[in-house]
Amino acid sequence: MKLATLNDGTRDGQLAVVARDLKTAHLADGIAPTLQAALDDWAFIAPQLDALSQQLNQGRAQRAFDFDAAKSMAPLPRAFQWVTGAAYPGHLELACKARGGEAPAHLREAPLMAQGGADAVRAARADIVLAHEQWGADFEAGLAAISGEVEAGATPDQAHQQIRLLMLVNGVALGNLAPEEGARGAGLLQARPAPSCAPVALTPDELGDAWKGSKVHLPLRTHWNGKLVGQPHAGVDMLFNFAQLLAHLCKTRAARAGSVVAAGPVWNKDARRGYSSIAVKRHLELLAGGAAATPFMAFGDSVRIEMLDEDGKSLFGAIEQTLTQSAARKAR
Repeated sequence: MKLATLNDGTRDGQLAVVARDLKTAHLADGIAPTLQAALDDWAFIAPQLDALSQQLNQGRAQRAFDFDAAKSMAPLPRAFQWVTGAAYPGHLELACKARGGEAPAHLREAPLMAQGGADAVRAARADIVLAHEQWGADFEAGLAAISGEVEAGATPDQAHQQIRLLMLVNGVALGNLAPEEGARGAGLLQARPAPSCAPVALTPDELGDAWKGSKVHLPLRTHWNGKLVGQPHAGVDMLFNFAQLLAHLCKTRAARAGSVVAAGPVWNKDARRGYSSIAVKRHLELLAGGAAATPFMAFGDSVRIEMLDEDGKSLFGAIEQTLTQSAARKAR
């Protein structure tokens, strides 16, 4: 089934079930008011949502209406926890080589993981609003899983059973702030503003054969200012799958229902597949013996991130965002 959160003026929005073709939707107000409420009682709520989903897909839902992605919030507008794991360590190894160093072996021994901001996740059509273009805004197209209850010490197999939903994300990064902030040794905070999500989250079974080994085996398409810049395959070079990421998170602590585990930008060793973040393009330019000639995003730039199924139909809906300057900064 596919789920969305409609903007009703509240912080957590209104849960809705969305048809497989993303054309119609139905409020889930008689089942669960919000996605977090559904996650909190998944065993009881999910079958009811699934029954409504079947009615909607069969054209039998009496109160169905046209689904408008522009009126949707992020599926989980604020989460109890958001972490990003380096599921594609080749991306980080490339960065190390571009800086003239060697990648540490531990990148492939266990996923590097960092806390992210979860208190105000951006909607798919919400602008990326920053004060300064010089901060170096970058998109990071990737996928994320929303978990159920995962106890401390869970194995990857146990964690896999608690993957409730999958989302498409843009983990916005500020490439010009990261080096200085990272050098302080406390991790990135200001260089990681709020992430964004596609309008629809889906249960793994919606992917059919494309969901195997706790990975999504489909290309992820990114357009920058209308130009296709990347379509790397999400399953090819993913060293740590979602079950492993979730188990790593829970090595010493439990994860509560509604925790989000992002896999980082999708990356393929085959450079012909393009890139899911500008940083990768810049690293490749440095390794080619030149300068990092590709600039980060400028005010007015747009990014579109989308994943299509084997029939060319959108699975999650698209993330479509424009980088804009904050009104407060403009007024100065």
